[in-house]
Amino acid sequence: MAKRTIQETRTLYQNGELSPQDVIAECMNVLALREPDVHAYVDVFSDLEKRAEEAQKTLEQKGGEAPLLTGIPIAMKGNILVNGERATASSKILENYIAPYDATVTARLRAAGAIFVGATNMDEFAMGSSTENSAFGPTKNPHDTSRVPGGSSGGSAAAVAMESALASLGTDTGGSVRGPASFCGLVGLKPTYGAVSRYGLMAMGSSLDQAGPLTHTVGDAELIFNVIRGKDQYDATSWDEGVYPEVSVKEMYRIGVPYAFLEGLAPDVRALFDAALAKLTADGHTIVDISLPYMKEGLAAYYIVMPAEVSSNLARFDGVRFGLHVSGDTLLDDYRKTRALGFGAEVKRRILLGTYVLSSGYYDAYYGTAERVRDRMREELAQNFENVDVIVTPTTPTPAWKFGEKADPLSMYLEDIYTVGANLTGVPAISIPAGTVTRDTVHLPIGIQAMAPHNGEKRLFDIAKRYRGE
Repeated sequence: MAKRTIQETRTLYQNGELSPQDVIAECMNVLALREPDVHAYVDVFSDLEKRAEEAQKTLEQKGGEAPLLTGIPIAMKGNILVNGERATASSKILENYIAPYDATVTARLRAAGAIFVGATNMDEFAMGSSTENSAFGPTKNPHDTSRVPGGSSGGSAAAVAMESALASLGTDTGGSVRGPASFCGLVGLKPTYGAVSRYGLMAMGSSLDQAGPLTHTVGDAELIFNVIRGKDQYDATSWDEGVYPEVSVKEMYRIGVPYAFLEGLAPDVRALFDAALAKLTADGHTIVDISLPYMKEGLAAYYIVMPAEVSSNLARFDGVRFGLHVSGDTLLDDYRKTRALGFGAEVKRRILLGTYVLSSGYYDAYYGTAERVRDRMREELAQNFENVDVIVTPTTPTPAWKFGEKADPLSMYLEDIYTVGANLTGVPAISIPAGTVTRDTVHLPIGIQAMAPHNGEKRLFDIAKRYRGE
């Protein structure tokens, strides 16, 4: 598929120079050529040609009044419900589960005319940073198939990077949209917590999860965000406009950079980040050195809060109500056998850790302390946003690594060091491509991240577009 933006494709549709059937045929050609190797999808949906025909009829009947995403192919992460399709979350425990309804984000994209290409591969129940933890095998990075695409939304990123879809939706609990965006050379947005409904998203960390787009351009990310955002009666954590103050765009921005937080970056990644700051300075923005001492503790707090919420959210998968069922001699034996066979190693690891930190005698020492750190992080960010307009960091400390390089879970957890803070505090964050670094003669993408105050997506889109010349 030609690397067109959503907006360019819509214009070509309206001018009669391209049809949804043409675009879907291009998608299917890419899938035939690259999907066997990349494995971006768990399922490719069977009704693509039918949906393309319906989209063409809509365009013919309504012309420029057709819904905004009419005929636009979008890939959906495998933990987001699409009515009538498998929703596995890349877990054996849900291998044969069929979604009985649309998630709110799915319904809003469908109402806007999107064509869903398929359910993308992911780390099981969104637990991982590499998409190596899928029960259906790993996804490979389209830029170098010996390397990971990031995670947990690695399949969603790979689907767009290999051009089998014009955009995709992922979920971000600690960087799972932004990390894959960095590794695959895409734009990835984690919205303000509550800006996008979580109804129909399989919960991992309920106070952390948000769905967000992966696209080639900032403009496309903004377009999709505006389609999926907004209050939802089915999600009490979604908020009405006006809950947070308006965050305005400016002619020039004061950009906070926590330089003390950048220690340990690979020299070429640091050089790329410094070059990005130099470009921002040349464009007239002001760089301000800021201090984020509690942010540096965010990774430790995240890996207490998140597993605690995981242990609660995954208790529902017991082999009784839905999903895999393995019979035992007693009801308790049913639970044990179903969960032992249905969950992978990383899921079990996080359930065990979460149960431990919530247990009697340890709750306050671990979970309570992590929540207090989280409160301090919110205060710290609020204080800094009184002096700066956005905060910029690398998205990830390294480019994509080779499969098996980070077999030690702790080394992989460290990859989330710059991204978890946005989830713990609920602020929006965007990753945009900043260039490439070379590993083994391969040029690998790397991203920079910008964070803004709550409800600050408009500001993020503005500065990101200006940085990228959109």
